[in-house]
Amino acid sequence: MVRCPKCNEEIEVSEALSRTLKTELEKELSSKIQKEVEAKLKNESEENTQKLLDELKYKTKKLDEAREESIRLHDEKLKLEDQKKSFELDKRRQLDEEREKIRIQTISEFSDQHRLRDAEKDKLINDLKRSLEDAQIKANQSSQQLQGEVQELDLEEFLKNNFLFDEISPVEKGIRGADIKQVVRTNLGNVCGVILWESKRTKAWSDEWLNKLKDDLRSSKANIPVIVTNMLPKNIKNGFGLVDGVWVCEPRLIQPVAEVMRLRLIEAAREKFVSQNRADKSESLYNYVVSHEFRQQVENVVEIYQEMHEQIAKERAAYEKIWKMRESQTQRLLTSTSGIIGSMQGIVGQSLPPVKGLDLLEP
Repeated sequence: MVRCPKCNEEIEVSEALSRTLKTELEKELSSKIQKEVEAKLKNESEENTQKLLDELKYKTKKLDEAREESIRLHDEKLKLEDQKKSFELDKRRQLDEEREKIRIQTISEFSDQHRLRDAEKDKLINDLKRSLEDAQIKANQSSQQLQGEVQELDLEEFLKNNFLFDEISPVEKGIRGADIKQVVRTNLGNVCGVILWESKRTKAWSDEWLNKLKDDLRSSKANIPVIVTNMLPKNIKNGFGLVDGVWVCEPRLIQPVAEVMRLRLIEAAREKFVSQNRADKSESLYNYVVSHEFRQQVENVVEIYQEMHEQIAKERAAYEKIWKMRESQTQRLLTSTSGIIGSMQGIVGQSLPPVKGLDLLEP
């Protein structure tokens, strides 16, 4: 083994020799090849030169073609880029148009929906208004009905408190007839007639009330119909009057109207009673005149008259005696007074003033 002077590694001799031989053989082979190549190059230099020129021309041509192709490709690229830009621009324009269409359609749909919602809202509002109006009408009707019932109760209370002997009976709701029936009675309980009261508290007068109350009057066989209302017919100016056979008055005139109607019924009943009993009374009077009782009563009256006449005659005779005595006394008094006045005039003369009542005594 030997040591390598460069790397200081131990190498076997056989391996070192083989490496040395290999290196020398490579050098020789390389030199031989170089020489062959040089010789070959020399022989082929002319052919190669021509080939190189042809190849150079070809390559130059190809290079020019490649340049032209490159320019064409560049133009194509620019054209494609322009087309791309135009395409993108068209796409953007189309997208904008589509967006505008979508926006318009959306607005239209929204407008339709909004219009439908507005229509629903308007319908709901109209329904609510109609319901509110119906409720107000029902409330007004209920209020008017309540006010009418209050007025009716007030009328009933007034009649009961002011006419204690009368029979006041209200007509129940749902039963045909007037509101209040007043049976007029005297203090002894005799029935004189019936007054039908109808109480109304509304915003307007209705002529139908007259026909209804007259029908109620006929069906109940009453005598006088009266409507108490705050709204009078046009032909009544003073709060009270007769309309088509029915008395109409304001609530403030209930008391005088009731008094007059009751008095009218009582007087009519009295006249009817007198008329019905006139014949019976005449017969009773005749029987009484011819009876012993009447004769005895007349005789008793005559006796009393005679006694009174005798007493008066006696009193007159006594009074005449007294009057004669007093007359004589007064004559004597007057004569004495005249004598005194005459004596005084004889003494005093005409300066004595005359005495009234004695001037007739002078000669």
